[in-house]
Amino acid sequence: MKYSAHVKPISFLKTYAADELLDLADRRERMFITQNGEVKAVLRDIATYEQAQDSLALLKLLALGNQDIAAGRAKPAREVVQRLKMKASAD
Repeated sequence: MKYSAHVKPISFLKTYAADELLDLADRRERMFITQNGEVKAVLRDIATYEQAQDSLALLKLLALGNQDIAAGRAKPAREVVQRLKMKASAD
């Protein structure tokens, strides 16, 4: 995706906000808002935002899991399953 096609000045957004919000929701793309020629903000539809937040949460969980493995706080799945089977048969 070419970002340059989605860079708009804040004055454009002020004038066409309602239309652009509908368009963003349909296209599911980002819009970069400039002020005095510099990009100051990124506007995106809520579905894309929520998807990005979900992805970040998953990446955080994966990173925490990797930290646990590196710290030796992990056990092989085979060992865990065997222990669960033993507990289930004892009950």
